[in-house]
Amino acid sequence: MANVSAGFNMAYTIGEGMTINRMGFGAMRITGEGIWGPPNDREEAISVLKKTVELGINFIDTADSYGPHISEELIAEALYPYPEGLVIATKGGLLRTGPNQWPINSSPEHLREALEGSLKRLKLSQIDLYQLHRVDPNVPYEKTLEFLQRIQQEGLVKYIGLSEVTTEQVKKAQEYVTIVSVQNMYSVDNRKWEDELQYCEENYIAFIPWYPLNAGNVKALEKLNEIAQKYNVTAHQVALSWLLHHSPNILLIPGTSKVKHLEENYKAASISLSKEDLADLENLSAKQ
Repeated sequence: MANVSAGFNMAYTIGEGMTINRMGFGAMRITGEGIWGPPNDREEAISVLKKTVELGINFIDTADSYGPHISEELIAEALYPYPEGLVIATKGGLLRTGPNQWPINSSPEHLREALEGSLKRLKLSQIDLYQLHRVDPNVPYEKTLEFLQRIQQEGLVKYIGLSEVTTEQVKKAQEYVTIVSVQNMYSVDNRKWEDELQYCEENYIAFIPWYPLNAGNVKALEKLNEIAQKYNVTAHQVALSWLLHHSPNILLIPGTSKVKHLEENYKAASISLSKEDLADLENLSAKQ
């Protein structure tokens, strides 16, 4: 575990007793360019996965669409048989038609195929956390939710999460299953889903932000760099640290294909930001 004296608890419990380190790892970037095909350096990708466990990271987030299939295959190659306590979350609901192309398909038929493939590639009989990658506008939401309910009843998944959803969509899903996590785009300079974050915090639902820093936001980068210089760290590390400070239910899944960058990300959990710096960062972006 990281240094927990930084003003926040580094542990979070999903569901009924699945306790994880809030600094996790996102396994999207261990694939090729455009999240398509194998990585340029397969050995380095394997080393990154092994290093996650060595660092004490016990939450890895992936998806059948990363590669596609490549990320899940590499996780199994690097880490199976899995160490006790390692939680692997995967997702289904996107197709891949080429680099950086992500058509949505959350039909029960596609999700069944995706789930069965994930179980096989990860060499698991049950997925710890299965997340709906996107709500499909062309499929009745109720049909997708009935499927998620069914696979949990079948014992193929332990817990269920959602991605890029509104509070109302979470509430609707809770009529069918217990939702334990929401994965939405969110960062110090992008607070579009602030209401969803607050709802999750109030209802003991993990919130997993993806894209934790919008590098195109010049004003935000200037402030982050200014604060980073005080602590002799990077702007990205400050952005990650802010997320851990911001809400106790936030789980981080920064991704990388380099061991050095992985170690750098993990050190963000040890940064204790001052009240003044936290206040500056809180005011950095009005709700969008």
